[in-house]
Amino acid sequence: MFRFRTESSCSTTSARTGVFDTPHGSVETPAFMPVGTRAVVKGLRSEELVSLGARMVLANTYHLHLRPGEDIIAELGGLHTFMNWSGPILTDSGGYQVFSLEHLASIDDDGATFRSVVDGATVRFTPERVMAIQRALGADVVMAFDECPPDPRDRTRVERATNRSIEWLERCVGAWHDHGGVESGQALFGIVQGGVFEDLRRRSVEATCSHDLPGYAVGGVSVGEGRVDAMLAVDASVPLLPADRPRYLMGVGTPEDFVESVARGVDLFDCVTPTRHGRTHQAFTSEGRLNLRNQRFARDPAPLEEGCDCPTCAGYSRAYLRHLCTTREMLGAILLTVHNLRTFHRLMEEIRTAIREDRYEELRARVRGSQPRL
Repeated sequence: MFRFRTESSCSTTSARTGVFDTPHGSVETPAFMPVGTRAVVKGLRSEELVSLGARMVLANTYHLHLRPGEDIIAELGGLHTFMNWSGPILTDSGGYQVFSLEHLASIDDDGATFRSVVDGATVRFTPERVMAIQRALGADVVMAFDECPPDPRDRTRVERATNRSIEWLERCVGAWHDHGGVESGQALFGIVQGGVFEDLRRRSVEATCSHDLPGYAVGGVSVGEGRVDAMLAVDASVPLLPADRPRYLMGVGTPEDFVESVARGVDLFDCVTPTRHGRTHQAFTSEGRLNLRNQRFARDPAPLEEGCDCPTCAGYSRAYLRHLCTTREMLGAILLTVHNLRTFHRLMEEIRTAIREDRYEELRARVRGSQPRL
């Protein structure tokens, strides 16, 4: 039902290609998962996502619990039917909201209490409740409930969050097994915490991997720390994770993040970067990141990127895109989102090819050198 197999590897790094089999299809890795927080990748239909290269998407447990509610989604056939997506779906657990909605949340050893961002009502998440919500949503991959500390350098808070995440995972695993484990059609991934502290990361990996799970994730990165600290966390975690299971780096990132993390053995990524940047008029290209509101594009007849195979570059000029952005037409955000997602998926395709042909370092160097903002 769930299986991960490595197909090729790089001779000079830990980069690898593989295939992750799920009940709703197989995903070639390394792979990027677009974020559909409320069961939609903003502005795009499911068919468009497939044409851009997406094979697996992410949805948000917390927000879907608030609206429309997991019971309604279950009644209507589960997330796949609800959002008209036939491929694999991963749901996060709400652990990131413990961090991002810290001003609305209180945390104790049993779970977290939120004030709803919709109506201010009290929302209680425990490991068991989170697993029940994700079970009702019907995702292929469900994430363990964890605590994501806001500052990965604050050892006291990181250690407390790491210990809680270990204890909560134990309860998530129990709830998962109570409902059939992997035979339920859902794969539970554990999450490694530990901030930038190597000993805490090692302790978290050991505890997380003591459970035989279909996959493992590294959390607590991309929370405001710099790339150096993020890679410290990856270096302290990923090499210790089982090689025969998919390794998922949560909330990352950018093209440079991808090539650096893949070199360290990461298989799966998700991030709002391509979609959020599209909505704020920014496009990722081989020249770097372009701000389409800049005056210099006002008379530019060129596509966003020569040679790009996305629908935006096939039919629209930089001048027209700038016009859409400066007049706040919704089409501007949609077209830039289309381009950014295709750019990210095409990079993953290039990464997989470079690993197979054992020229990954060449690609890595090229991506490192193409990140200025213009």
